[in-house]
Amino acid sequence: MTRERDDLAASGYAWEIADAPVLHDALNLADLEHALELRAIGALTDTDAKTLIRGLLMLHGIPCEEVGYDPSQGELVTSREAYLADRIGDVAGYLRAGRTRREAVRTAFRIVVRRQVLDLVVDACELATIVCDRSEEHARTLMPDYTYLQPAQASTFGHYLLSFADPVLRDAQRLMTEYANVNQSPAGSGAANGSPLIKDREGAAEALGFSAPAEHIRDAMWQTDPFSHVLFHATSLVLAEDRLAEDLEIFASREFDFVALADNAVRPSVLMPQKRNPYALTVVRGSAGIMIGRLTGQLALAKAPSARSDTFIYAYGEVPRALDLAGRVTRLLRSVIAGLTVNEARMAGALDGGRTEAADLATVVMRRCGLDYHRAHDVVAQAIARTQDGASVADGLATSLNEIGIDSMLITESDMAAVLDPSALVESRDSLGGSAYASIMSMCARRRAIADVLRGQALSERARIEERESSVVERARKASIA
Repeated sequence: MTRERDDLAASGYAWEIADAPVLHDALNLADLEHALELRAIGALTDTDAKTLIRGLLMLHGIPCEEVGYDPSQGELVTSREAYLADRIGDVAGYLRAGRTRREAVRTAFRIVVRRQVLDLVVDACELATIVCDRSEEHARTLMPDYTYLQPAQASTFGHYLLSFADPVLRDAQRLMTEYANVNQSPAGSGAANGSPLIKDREGAAEALGFSAPAEHIRDAMWQTDPFSHVLFHATSLVLAEDRLAEDLEIFASREFDFVALADNAVRPSVLMPQKRNPYALTVVRGSAGIMIGRLTGQLALAKAPSARSDTFIYAYGEVPRALDLAGRVTRLLRSVIAGLTVNEARMAGALDGGRTEAADLATVVMRRCGLDYHRAHDVVAQAIARTQDGASVADGLATSLNEIGIDSMLITESDMAAVLDPSALVESRDSLGGSAYASIMSMCARRRAIADVLRGQALSERARIEERESSVVERARKASIA
């Protein structure tokens, strides 16, 4: 059976052991609190309790790599127990009292994920804030708005950039909402119907900083949806960032030359001295694909009968790694936006010859000439076609109107001047959410306020759980010498 066990260790236990760096610190907290609870109910002698707690404090004080998690000893919990038993003897076995290995790791998993969710909310809010800052800075920087990479209508870089603040903030809000479900405690669950020893599940939850126990014990052990939802929202966040990164990669090209990335966001070619490859944007784009893959993998694992360990064994490391990636990418994009140089002249110049005034001109024709918009649209399209032969827009429009028996003098010079002024067109969009300067500034202020509130909530909650986690260690230290 030696070879068969080696195969199991290599393919199964080694996978779980690889997650030790992710879960080690949180497992220390879960084990310390469990030992304190066992001591409080008299499940072991005072001497054994002190020995166990001192051993766990020793384990808490060393980094993961010094523990030497060993797949030949089994998965995480068994490997930790073997390490502890080598140092404190059979007393280490008391950690099994009243709980399964899955309870220990599920508790640690939630401790890890809840921190990451809060940190990702903060990162998202800081990204949204820098987007607002740069949007205000460029609220009057003219550029075409593009659809299908075709110039559509006159707009500003500030209005364009600000469109990415809302999806970022929406996902931050969703993450903050889902945090309430992640931050529920499975401690005291026993196997699947309750622990014969740990009766005060509320106390165990409060001690570790959880908002409450996950009430139904079987659900507490096997629920996957909070983690799928968190991963979905994190993926959605990175997808919003990807859309901006994909645009910026185009805008940073020589052909567009709208923006230039800072030196810390590019990587030079090792062969071609002139190239400044937008490496940071490549990282954002590639990470979006990785996030989609990890989300898909977790959803596939969740499609299983209830009470199956594979729904979690492959989540313990994959979900935290995905959330870590989302945070790093969000911080990276924030740095990119902060360091972006905008070529305002090139952006404004892209409006020349793009006929981004066409829709506004059709509206003027509709209102001045009594045509429905469909017919006005056709008239303007014909007028623009005539500019290919060298005619001005005004002359082309006059010819097109005269052909259908409409007096071209109905369109005045002041009408044409207003339509051909991109700044005037932009400022005419002064309704809620429009591209007018006042509208952009108002939107930036509101989104910055939303980001500030969300960031404050996440930081406050992070401080609270850190205080509870520190309290576990402090109570353990006192118990080890009392």
